[in-house]
Amino acid sequence: MPNPEAFVFYSACVSTAILVDAAFFLHKYARLYGKGHDAETTAQTLHRMCLEHLEHEGIPSRELYRIFVYDCPPLTKKAHNPIDGKSVNFSKTPLAAFRLAFHDELRKLRKVALRLGYLDEDYAEWQPRAEVLKKLLRGEMVHADLKPEDVTYYSKQKGVDMRIGLDIASMAFKQQVTQMILISGDSDFVPAAKLARREGIDFVLDPLWTPIREDLNEHVDGLQTVAPKPSKA
Repeated sequence: MPNPEAFVFYSACVSTAILVDAAFFLHKYARLYGKGHDAETTAQTLHRMCLEHLEHEGIPSRELYRIFVYDCPPLTKKAHNPIDGKSVNFSKTPLAAFRLAFHDELRKLRKVALRLGYLDEDYAEWQPRAEVLKKLLRGEMVHADLKPEDVTYYSKQKGVDMRIGLDIASMAFKQQVTQMILISGDSDFVPAAKLARREGIDFVLDPLWTPIREDLNEHVDGLQTVAPKPSKA
Protein backbone atom coordinates (compact mmCIF):
# COMPACT_ATOMS: atom_id res chain seq x y z
CA MET A 1 0.00 0.00 0.00
CA PRO A 2 1.46 3.43 -0.99
CA ASN A 3 2.75 5.70 1.73
CA PRO A 4 0.11 8.47 2.11
CA GLU A 5 2.79 11.05 2.89
CA ALA A 6 4.72 10.12 -0.22
CA PHE A 7 1.55 10.42 -2.29
CA VAL A 8 0.85 13.93 -1.00
CA PHE A 9 4.42 14.97 -1.74
CA TYR A 10 4.30 13.53 -5.25
CA SER A 11 0.94 15.12 -5.96
CA ALA A 12 2.23 18.55 -4.93
CA CYS A 13 5.37 18.11 -7.03
CA VAL A 14 3.50 17.65 -10.31
CA SER A 15 0.88 20.36 -9.91
CA THR A 16 0.34 23.46 -12.00
CA ALA A 17 -0.81 26.89 -10.90
CA ILE A 18 -2.50 29.06 -13.52
CA LEU A 19 -2.50 32.82 -13.02
CA VAL A 20 -4.84 34.98 -15.11
CA ASP A 21 -4.78 38.73 -15.65
CA ALA A 22 -8.55 39.15 -16.01
CA ALA A 23 -8.40 42.62 -17.57
CA PHE A 24 -6.11 41.26 -20.28
CA PHE A 25 -8.30 38.20 -20.82
CA LEU A 26 -11.50 40.24 -21.08
CA HIS A 27 -9.84 42.69 -23.48
CA LYS A 28 -9.00 39.80 -25.82
CA TYR A 29 -12.17 37.79 -25.24
CA ALA A 30 -14.35 39.07 -28.09
CA ARG A 31 -11.71 38.37 -30.74
CA LEU A 32 -11.05 34.91 -29.35
CA TYR A 33 -14.54 33.68 -28.48
CA GLY A 34 -17.01 36.16 -30.00
CA LYS A 35 -19.14 38.99 -28.69
CA GLY A 36 -22.32 39.12 -26.64
CA HIS A 37 -21.53 36.49 -24.02
CA ASP A 38 -22.91 36.93 -20.53
CA ALA A 39 -20.86 36.84 -17.32
CA GLU A 40 -21.57 33.16 -16.62
CA THR A 41 -20.49 32.05 -20.09
CA THR A 42 -17.38 34.22 -19.95
CA ALA A 43 -16.32 32.83 -16.55
CA GLN A 44 -16.92 29.24 -17.68
CA THR A 45 -14.96 29.87 -20.88
CA LEU A 46 -12.03 31.17 -18.86
CA HIS A 47 -12.18 28.14 -16.57
CA ARG A 48 -12.36 25.71 -19.49
CA MET A 49 -9.45 27.44 -21.24
CA CYS A 50 -7.32 27.09 -18.12
CA LEU A 51 -8.11 23.39 -17.83
CA GLU A 52 -7.18 22.90 -21.49
CA HIS A 53 -3.68 24.08 -20.62
CA LEU A 54 -3.22 20.98 -18.48
CA GLU A 55 -3.92 18.69 -21.44
CA HIS A 56 -2.13 20.63 -24.16
CA GLU A 57 -0.10 18.52 -26.59
CA GLY A 58 3.60 18.64 -25.85
CA ILE A 59 3.12 19.61 -22.19
CA PRO A 60 3.28 16.76 -19.64
CA SER A 61 0.00 16.16 -17.84
CA ARG A 62 -0.22 18.06 -14.57
CA GLU A 63 -2.61 18.18 -11.65
CA LEU A 64 -4.26 21.55 -11.17
CA TYR A 65 -3.13 23.29 -7.99
CA ARG A 66 -5.35 26.34 -8.38
CA ILE A 67 -6.48 28.97 -10.87
CA PHE A 68 -5.75 32.47 -9.60
CA VAL A 69 -7.72 35.26 -11.30
CA TYR A 70 -6.61 38.86 -10.72
CA ASP A 71 -8.95 41.77 -11.31
CA CYS A 72 -10.46 44.92 -9.78
CA PRO A 73 -14.03 45.76 -8.77
CA PRO A 74 -15.67 48.26 -11.14
CA LEU A 75 -15.75 52.01 -10.58
CA THR A 76 -18.35 53.29 -8.15
CA LYS A 77 -17.98 57.06 -8.53
CA LYS A 78 -19.85 59.61 -10.63
CA ALA A 79 -18.22 61.88 -13.20
CA HIS A 80 -19.33 64.35 -15.85
CA ASN A 81 -18.61 63.57 -19.47
CA PRO A 82 -16.46 66.48 -20.76
CA ILE A 83 -18.16 66.47 -24.16
CA ASP A 84 -21.81 66.92 -23.21
CA GLY A 85 -21.46 67.57 -19.47
CA LYS A 86 -23.85 64.78 -18.50
CA SER A 87 -23.28 62.93 -15.24
CA VAL A 88 -22.32 59.26 -15.43
CA ASN A 89 -22.81 56.95 -12.46
CA PHE A 90 -20.27 54.22 -13.17
CA SER A 91 -21.69 51.90 -10.51
CA LYS A 92 -24.90 51.67 -12.57
CA THR A 93 -23.37 50.98 -15.97
CA PRO A 94 -23.73 47.67 -17.85
CA LEU A 95 -19.94 47.27 -17.61
CA ALA A 96 -20.06 47.45 -13.80
CA ALA A 97 -22.91 44.97 -13.67
CA PHE A 98 -21.05 42.57 -15.94
CA ARG A 99 -17.82 42.80 -13.93
CA LEU A 100 -19.57 42.13 -10.62
CA ALA A 101 -21.49 39.21 -12.09
CA PHE A 102 -18.28 37.88 -13.66
CA HIS A 103 -16.59 37.91 -10.25
CA ASP A 104 -19.56 36.15 -8.66
CA GLU A 105 -19.45 33.42 -11.30
CA LEU A 106 -15.71 32.92 -10.81
CA ARG A 107 -16.23 32.42 -7.09
CA LYS A 108 -18.54 29.48 -7.83
CA LEU A 109 -15.98 27.58 -9.89
CA ARG A 110 -13.88 24.80 -8.45
CA LYS A 111 -10.27 25.60 -7.59
CA VAL A 112 -10.59 29.24 -8.63
CA ALA A 113 -9.22 31.92 -6.30
CA LEU A 114 -10.24 35.50 -7.08
CA ARG A 115 -7.64 38.12 -6.14
CA LEU A 116 -8.95 41.69 -6.24
CA GLY A 117 -6.97 44.89 -6.38
CA TYR A 118 -8.69 48.25 -6.81
CA LEU A 119 -9.10 51.05 -9.33
CA ASP A 120 -7.43 54.34 -8.47
CA GLU A 121 -10.56 56.52 -8.62
CA ASP A 122 -8.78 59.58 -7.17
CA TYR A 123 -6.58 59.93 -10.25
CA ALA A 124 -9.01 58.73 -12.90
CA GLU A 125 -9.51 60.91 -15.96
CA TRP A 126 -11.35 61.14 -19.25
CA GLN A 127 -9.34 60.13 -22.30
CA PRO A 128 -10.16 59.89 -26.01
CA ARG A 129 -10.49 56.35 -27.27
CA ALA A 130 -7.42 55.02 -29.08
CA GLU A 131 -8.92 55.19 -32.56
CA VAL A 132 -10.25 58.71 -31.90
CA LEU A 133 -6.88 59.90 -30.63
CA LYS A 134 -5.22 58.68 -33.84
CA LYS A 135 -7.69 60.66 -35.94
CA LEU A 136 -7.09 63.77 -33.84
CA LEU A 137 -3.33 63.45 -34.21
CA ARG A 138 -3.62 62.89 -37.97
CA GLY A 139 -5.86 65.94 -38.30
CA GLU A 140 -8.77 63.84 -39.55
CA MET A 141 -11.03 65.32 -36.87
CA VAL A 142 -10.93 68.26 -34.46
CA HIS A 143 -12.12 68.79 -30.89
CA ALA A 144 -15.47 70.12 -32.10
CA ASP A 145 -16.14 66.79 -33.82
CA LEU A 146 -15.96 64.80 -30.59
CA LYS A 147 -19.06 62.95 -29.36
CA PRO A 148 -19.71 61.71 -25.80
CA GLU A 149 -18.97 58.13 -26.83
CA ASP A 150 -15.54 59.16 -28.18
CA VAL A 151 -14.08 59.45 -24.69
CA THR A 152 -13.66 56.90 -21.94
CA TYR A 153 -13.01 57.24 -18.23
CA TYR A 154 -9.66 55.68 -17.42
CA SER A 155 -8.52 54.62 -13.97
CA LYS A 156 -5.35 52.68 -13.30
CA GLN A 157 -5.39 49.29 -11.62
CA LYS A 158 -3.65 49.15 -8.25
CA GLY A 159 -2.49 46.06 -6.42
CA VAL A 160 -2.99 43.57 -9.25
CA ASP A 161 0.65 43.24 -10.38
CA MET A 162 1.73 43.13 -6.74
CA ARG A 163 -0.63 40.25 -5.98
CA ILE A 164 0.55 38.32 -9.03
CA GLY A 165 4.18 38.79 -8.01
CA LEU A 166 3.54 37.81 -4.39
CA ASP A 167 1.67 34.65 -5.35
CA ILE A 168 4.40 33.61 -7.79
CA ALA A 169 7.09 34.19 -5.17
CA SER A 170 5.16 32.46 -2.39
CA MET A 171 4.40 29.33 -4.42
CA ALA A 172 7.96 29.17 -5.72
CA PHE A 173 9.64 29.50 -2.32
CA LYS A 174 7.24 27.00 -0.71
CA GLN A 175 7.65 24.59 -3.67
CA GLN A 176 3.87 24.19 -3.85
CA VAL A 177 3.94 23.67 -7.63
CA THR A 178 6.39 22.67 -10.32
CA GLN A 179 4.77 24.64 -13.11
CA MET A 180 3.16 28.05 -13.43
CA ILE A 181 1.21 29.29 -16.43
CA LEU A 182 0.67 33.04 -16.59
CA ILE A 183 -2.04 34.38 -18.91
CA SER A 184 -1.01 37.98 -19.50
CA GLY A 185 0.47 40.36 -22.02
CA ASP A 186 2.33 42.47 -19.47
CA SER A 187 6.12 42.45 -19.29
CA ASP A 188 6.00 43.49 -15.62
CA PHE A 189 5.92 39.78 -14.76
CA VAL A 190 9.59 39.29 -15.74
CA PRO A 191 11.20 39.74 -12.26
CA ALA A 192 8.72 37.29 -10.72
CA ALA A 193 9.21 34.81 -13.57
CA LYS A 194 12.99 34.95 -13.14
CA LEU A 195 12.61 34.28 -9.41
CA ALA A 196 10.32 31.31 -10.04
CA ARG A 197 12.70 29.82 -12.61
CA ARG A 198 15.63 30.15 -10.21
CA GLU A 199 13.57 28.05 -7.79
CA GLY A 200 13.17 25.34 -10.41
CA ILE A 201 9.64 26.23 -11.59
CA ASP A 202 8.66 25.57 -15.20
CA PHE A 203 7.26 29.00 -16.11
CA VAL A 204 5.01 29.21 -19.19
CA LEU A 205 3.49 32.37 -20.66
CA ASP A 206 0.16 32.47 -22.48
CA PRO A 207 -0.11 35.84 -24.28
CA LEU A 208 -3.40 34.88 -26.01
CA TRP A 209 -1.78 35.24 -29.45
CA THR A 210 -0.46 38.71 -28.63
CA PRO A 211 3.07 39.21 -30.03
CA ILE A 212 5.68 39.67 -27.32
CA ARG A 213 9.17 41.11 -27.49
CA GLU A 214 11.76 38.58 -28.56
CA ASP A 215 13.92 39.25 -25.53
CA LEU A 216 11.08 38.14 -23.24
CA ASN A 217 11.49 34.56 -24.43
CA GLU A 218 14.66 34.23 -22.39
CA HIS A 219 12.70 34.87 -19.18
CA VAL A 220 10.09 32.12 -19.66
CA ASP A 221 10.30 28.39 -20.35
CA GLY A 222 7.92 28.55 -23.27
CA LEU A 223 4.86 30.12 -24.87
CA GLN A 224 1.57 28.25 -25.01
CA THR A 225 -1.88 29.42 -26.06
CA VAL A 226 -4.87 27.08 -26.20
CA ALA A 227 -7.52 29.67 -27.10
CA PRO A 228 -8.69 29.68 -30.74
CA LYS A 229 -6.47 31.84 -32.91
CA PRO A 230 -8.26 34.95 -34.26
CA SER A 231 -8.08 35.67 -37.97
CA LYS A 232 -5.76 38.58 -37.22
CA ALA A 233 -3.78 37.96 -34.01
